[in-house]
Amino acid sequence: MACILQGAYVSSHRQFNDKDGSTPRPCSSVVVRAVMTNLETMKTTLCVPPPRPLKQRTELMSEGNFGRFGGKFVPETLVTCLSQLEAEFKKALHHEVFQEELATALREFVGRETPLYNAQRLSEYYKSKNNGEGPEIYLKREDLNHCGSHKMNNALAQAMIAKRIGKRGVITATGAGQHGLATSAACAKLDLECTVFMSAKDMDRQYSNVKFIKLLGAQVEAVNGSFKDAASDAFRCWVENLENKYFLTGSAVGPHPIPTMVREFQSVIGKETKKQALKKWGGKPDVLIACVGTGSNALGLFHEFIKHEDVRLIGVEAAGLGLKSGKHSSTLTNGEVGVYHGAMSYLLQDEYGQIIQPHSIAAG
Repeated sequence: MACILQGAYVSSHRQFNDKDGSTPRPCSSVVVRAVMTNLETMKTTLCVPPPRPLKQRTELMSEGNFGRFGGKFVPETLVTCLSQLEAEFKKALHHEVFQEELATALREFVGRETPLYNAQRLSEYYKSKNNGEGPEIYLKREDLNHCGSHKMNNALAQAMIAKRIGKRGVITATGAGQHGLATSAACAKLDLECTVFMSAKDMDRQYSNVKFIKLLGAQVEAVNGSFKDAASDAFRCWVENLENKYFLTGSAVGPHPIPTMVREFQSVIGKETKKQALKKWGGKPDVLIACVGTGSNALGLFHEFIKHEDVRLIGVEAAGLGLKSGKHSSTLTNGEVGVYHGAMSYLLQDEYGQIIQPHSIAAG
């Protein structure tokens, strides 16, 4: 590609044939139009997995499985609670009043829709490196949402469901603090109690976010370790308060229906992008690129385009000091299949199945 991206390419589910129509190869030609949600200054590593068959949306919604991944690996005490949550989620998807209230809140409280911005100077820079040819790069400006990230799309919608089913408070975990900030703002709007679990190290790194979370009335619980430890403590706290508390995750991880809910409420990103692209140049993007941490950002952009075979989807993970160094956060690229936090996924784990601490200079 003319546009060199920093990171580890972890997801490109399309492959294209060579000019003679023979050998499938990864698409690496000049991109005409690309939509990006983030660029990371990390080492570049290419990993293009083979294409996989796509399941119908109705099947995914009913089973909570994405091929061999996903599912609901939880103790019996949580099965009923999660089943009730799934039922309420499905009702909310088709409840006219709820959808109208959510649309109004996204528009007037969050500030949607966010612009699809033509990064002209960035596009010109890459063209100058390739004899005048290169991508027209557009940025989906999720940073312009209330509280400064895409996290509010999901946090607000789930907080509305929590209110709808009669919960008095919300429990969540946050890494860099963006989800914690969005959740505390949503809870303040809806008059819900809010408890945010966060790594003590990340609290020091992201003190400004912690300050704003507290100003919005939320309680912040410091946890030794990383984001995964904060998430584990938040999960335990929820299990002890199932009757009164709602576990609001901002990540596409955990038992069904949580990843599906996050995907659904973040899909507004891709829906807007599709509409805006049609208006700006009369077609679809050729390539969609998103950073991949715990998945909400990438899923929000990709989901609307999954069935479009002519749109290439690329996720970028942090490769750290290199995939062979053992100091990286490339779970999808270099992980092994396992079950953690109630779902089957790719994990960084040792030979005994214990979770290995990812390496990152970033919070979370």
